[in-house]
Amino acid sequence: MQQSHARSSPAALRNRGVIAEVLARVLPPTGHVLEIASGTGEHAVYLAGAFPGVSWQPTDVAPEALASIAARVASEGPGNLLPPLRLDVVAWPWPVTEAEAIVCINMIHIAPWAACEALMAGAARVLPSGAPLYLYGAIKRGGRHTAPSNAAFDADLRARDPAWGVRDEAEVTAAAAAHGLALAELVPMPSNNFSLVFRRS
Repeated sequence: MQQSHARSSPAALRNRGVIAEVLARVLPPTGHVLEIASGTGEHAVYLAGAFPGVSWQPTDVAPEALASIAARVASEGPGNLLPPLRLDVVAWPWPVTEAEAIVCINMIHIAPWAACEALMAGAARVLPSGAPLYLYGAIKRGGRHTAPSNAAFDADLRARDPAWGVRDEAEVTAAAAAHGLALAELVPMPSNNFSLVFRRS
């Protein structure tokens, strides 16, 4: 892949450091980390470099994202960053069936609700007992947005696709619990986002 295939996300450059701070106490020191919906690949490059003891597997469903990730792996990826795999979260089996952790950044609000449910079902199959599923993004709490900017973001998402939208913490937690995943941490993040850490029972 040529570097021209690599795309960039300003949000990824802004939030990758604070995400790494949370993951530093969540990820195992070694093992296989499955990243779902890796997008541009910028998080994968940075986080694989921040956690050299793990092997980092980026994935996405969109061809343009896979091309971007592959370009970044080739041009700037650390040795523990694997080539991307196509993974459609709602289609089982996934190309990765075992992992010590799953990371999913900014996906569940830019996808139908069925994708969140499928993520939980897949995580329950892939993760061993006690292993983490890490989610990052905007969420509602108690049925309400946590900031006016998130309400505007939600309206924009739903205008683009009625099946998209900022999800409610209680609904996400219930979807996880239905598959044996319990919320272990809810961490407020900059720009009115949250980190949610689930662990498999």
